[in-house]
Amino acid sequence: MHRRVAAAAAAIVLASLPGCTMTSEVLPDGGSLDVDLDVGPRTEFIDAGPDGVRVVDGDDWTLPQRARPAPNSGYFSEEASLGDLVAVRSIDVSWRQIRPEQDGPIDRQSTGAAQGTSFDALEAQLAAPGDFWMRVFASGEDWAPEWVAEDCGVASYGPDYDGQLHLPIWDECVWGHLLDTYRALFVDLGLAEDPRLRFVYVPGAFTWAEYDYEMVTAAVESGDLDEQAYLAWYAHAWTDLVELFGDNAHKLVFTGEDYPWGPFGSAGDLLAAQAVDAGMGIRTGITEPSNFHLSEAPAYGSHVQPDGHMIVDESLPIHSGRFVVATENECFTDCGYDTSDPYYAVRQANLKALQLRMNWMYVVPGPSYMPEYAEHWDWVRLELGQTAATSPDAWAALRDAEDTFWAHGDQTGPFEDENAWPSRPWVRNLERWIVQVDEPGSIAHRTEVDTHVGELEEANGTAHEGLSTGIAAGDTGFLLDVDPRFAAASDGQQSVIKVTFLDNGTGSFTVDTDAGASSAVTRTGSGEWRTATIALPDGAIGTDATRLRISVVDGADDLAVRFVRLVPLG
Repeated sequence: MHRRVAAAAAAIVLASLPGCTMTSEVLPDGGSLDVDLDVGPRTEFIDAGPDGVRVVDGDDWTLPQRARPAPNSGYFSEEASLGDLVAVRSIDVSWRQIRPEQDGPIDRQSTGAAQGTSFDALEAQLAAPGDFWMRVFASGEDWAPEWVAEDCGVASYGPDYDGQLHLPIWDECVWGHLLDTYRALFVDLGLAEDPRLRFVYVPGAFTWAEYDYEMVTAAVESGDLDEQAYLAWYAHAWTDLVELFGDNAHKLVFTGEDYPWGPFGSAGDLLAAQAVDAGMGIRTGITEPSNFHLSEAPAYGSHVQPDGHMIVDESLPIHSGRFVVATENECFTDCGYDTSDPYYAVRQANLKALQLRMNWMYVVPGPSYMPEYAEHWDWVRLELGQTAATSPDAWAALRDAEDTFWAHGDQTGPFEDENAWPSRPWVRNLERWIVQVDEPGSIAHRTEVDTHVGELEEANGTAHEGLSTGIAAGDTGFLLDVDPRFAAASDGQQSVIKVTFLDNGTGSFTVDTDAGASSAVTRTGSGEWRTATIALPDGAIGTDATRLRISVVDGADDLAVRFVRLVPLG
């Protein structure tokens, strides 16, 4: 599957910076944007109120005012959008633009183009204010300097899905020249250590500088590339870049996907993880189809368990807070996708990104529906990059969803025995420091009350949002285990739990804890999804208290729950 990114880099107007002088020896400094990013929630927090329960319609994304963004986190885009707290803009150049002559210096004055987009001169882009991220569009036949193909004696492959031809970046001669350009640009010019540079997408191939395997497959099919030669280059390519950037290697972001769609079968399964292991960050571009492909994602430390739940290994260096773990969520009714329910698509894509513990997210305010769903996007901003010890909440989205990538016999994922994941390809829940647990009397059941099929595209499969009790089978509640690290960080704090439930049927439910039960939530039969904010007893969550149970009261109908969020009040 390929991402069809429609975003275009906007021209940066140097004339807006009167009095700015530049020399060829010193990098221009456009200064900082006049915006405070260390701001809390923009929506008033919904508390439980004096009666211990408050119910509102729909989802509730509110957080206490103490919540603040995590370090090394945020939104980035082509242009800054200060009203949306998007403050990291792009600097885009083509290889041909900045290195037209083989032995020449970096050209800071010439304009360039790639992907049908025009780029201002590097000097002008650097002179604009604010932090930035970078792409060097390198592999395209029209992006690379003409002397590269001639000197290396290589031909191009393609066309790609945008009709472009690409040089073989895996050719050692081509790669050597590109490394020389990276050295001149980022090391000799000093960009790597410039504090305004937050990160750079690498290696600069292929369509939209996103490292998919379309061109690699074309070279294999033409007989010009084999597995041994490709993997020999791959084995040193990322350490080449990490060594080149040195202490700034954490700014490198590999743009390849886990389990690449390539010609090498299982030999390609862990190539994205290999790039991360070399010492760089990573980005995915396909969390919009949120059920597909990224359940088993070793580069992100996410693994499917035999019971269908996903766990994330947060001990990996990639989640240390030093590196960039990024995604791009702007293609919902754009880039070839479409949906009749954009709120649902946006919500699920963002929940998936947060389940993978992302700390940076590419957005385009319009196509990302940021104005329409401002409260939700503000919550996402404050969730990015948080850890179990720092997060303002912990949550679980209760659901059963089909990951069609694992529906085929030739893709067994982490299990050599295809029977070790009995529900394959069905994945249970999206969980972040709360895990729903099936035990006798508390087994959660799939429900048809909120089913979505082929959202955005057919490969996204079927998703059943919400799980239900099964009173007739003796299952009268939902067991929830809270991550001990989050519970310890919440020790001594009063907490509320927010439960998004389908308000149908009759009867009530409570939240049971080791410290006692909450006030009851009574259903009204409205038939709508509603969220109850419920005060928990003192001591319900802490170092020695990590389990909760949502329980229906005797005589109640079955209860469907879609989202649970635990919020310490501080």
